[in-house]
Amino acid sequence: MTPHLTRRQLIQAGAAGAAALVLVEAAPLPALAVTSLRAHFHMTPPSGWLCDPQRPVYTRGAYQLYYLHSAIDNGDGGWDHTTTTDGVKFTYQGPVIPLQTNFPAWTGCTLIDTNNTAGYGAGAVIALATRPTGGVRKYQEQYLFYSTDDGFTFTARPNPVIVNTDGRSATTPAQVENAEWFRDPKVAWDSVHNQWVCVIGRERYAAFYTSTNLIDWTLRNNFDYPDHNLGGIECPDLFQMTADDGTQHWVLGAGMDAYNEGLPCTYAYWTGTWNGTAFTADNVTPQWLDWGWDWYAAITWPSVDQPTTKRYAMAWMNNWKYANRTVPTDSSDGYNGQNSITRELTFARQSDGRYQLLSQPISALASYATSTTTIPTQVVNGSLVLPWSGRAYELDIDISWSAATNVGVSVGRSANGTRHTNIGKYGSDLYVDRGPSDLSGYSLQPYTRAAAPIDSGARTVHLRILVDLQSVEVFVNAGHTVLSQQVQFTDGDTGISLYSDGGPATFSNISIREFATVI
Repeated sequence: MTPHLTRRQLIQAGAAGAAALVLVEAAPLPALAVTSLRAHFHMTPPSGWLCDPQRPVYTRGAYQLYYLHSAIDNGDGGWDHTTTTDGVKFTYQGPVIPLQTNFPAWTGCTLIDTNNTAGYGAGAVIALATRPTGGVRKYQEQYLFYSTDDGFTFTARPNPVIVNTDGRSATTPAQVENAEWFRDPKVAWDSVHNQWVCVIGRERYAAFYTSTNLIDWTLRNNFDYPDHNLGGIECPDLFQMTADDGTQHWVLGAGMDAYNEGLPCTYAYWTGTWNGTAFTADNVTPQWLDWGWDWYAAITWPSVDQPTTKRYAMAWMNNWKYANRTVPTDSSDGYNGQNSITRELTFARQSDGRYQLLSQPISALASYATSTTTIPTQVVNGSLVLPWSGRAYELDIDISWSAATNVGVSVGRSANGTRHTNIGKYGSDLYVDRGPSDLSGYSLQPYTRAAAPIDSGARTVHLRILVDLQSVEVFVNAGHTVLSQQVQFTDGDTGISLYSDGGPATFSNISIREFATVI
């Protein structure tokens, strides 16, 4: 019997050129570099463990961004603070909500209380975050922190502002376990009904609360979804956005694990309406903002220049299926974890009537390029190594073909061709396969190949590929599809090659922007 293969598990067969690239076994673990593996243009912590980013606010001419941090891998901790004016260069500011004994601060969000609804002053920065009431791993509740210095220091209210009534009524360990999933509040302002709206992740649904003062909250409704194989709601996201046709919409997003459905473990989202007490989805089947393995706990926030039509987005480049493992940067640089490149999101109506979030790398990234190389059009039947090498860059390329069955680009190619990560189109898949870049001492098996749906009849594709020392992010066509992956490149993984199986393909408009370390 032939086992069912999901989109992620399928390994394509091919003719000469790329087949050897796609099907090669991972090389034995080489000696890790003594030189730094720290990302050049992605946000990383100075040391220790980085986890979920927190939705930022804009004060003092910069975005104040926070993220979960611990001194040890996957340990409890608090919020660290960094600032950015352009979404690319970040300046570390230090801990801002530190770990207390047996009382960590987990994911939440920040907001500016412009009208002093909470009583801490007009313009106070308010943070809501999950903490475990009664000690570590007890039931989870939502706590409020306030800042009167633009988000640089915070004071905690002593008691939760949104209590976990299920957890408080639980009397047995089993009941506590079932009720404890009550986390990651995200708050938005509902101007129509003059109230704050908070969404909280639960194990099988999202719970909506409203408040006029950020302190006293009322449970209004739950948003459920019929397919429980999509997993529980984590790090929910809630915002309004104006589409390209001028219509306004509410968007509910969440970190979800749909692995059992052959779908991503990233950011699912629904478009819909909010009537003051309930969110109604246009379609209960979610869309996905990323199809790779590593774009979780995502946040979005409005741009200062176009707050209703453009948002930024960022996510933790990791996955709980293997986040407990050490990574090469633990030993080379003393840290574990990075955030994705900041994206620019727009909202567009599609030909089938759907509204979809489109993603592109933030435009400010281009200003940090240290050099740009253009390569003439190449016609490839088999494989071709480009006369270029580097470790941190953006590759922009168009591919067209007629009879070819498997076309793409290999990045992070070692000199002997045994190590590389493949990005290509095969059948109805647009895939990123990091398998040949695997390191046995830090293996990501079996989670190596990710794929997004693409028209099987397509004979052209445009790719923007961001390669950093430990990651690859692929933006497809107009940004309808993105795949983000950790990749464990080593010192010698610096080449690029093109491949086409089953016939020739034309690779044109090839441009490579190289980046030095962004400090």
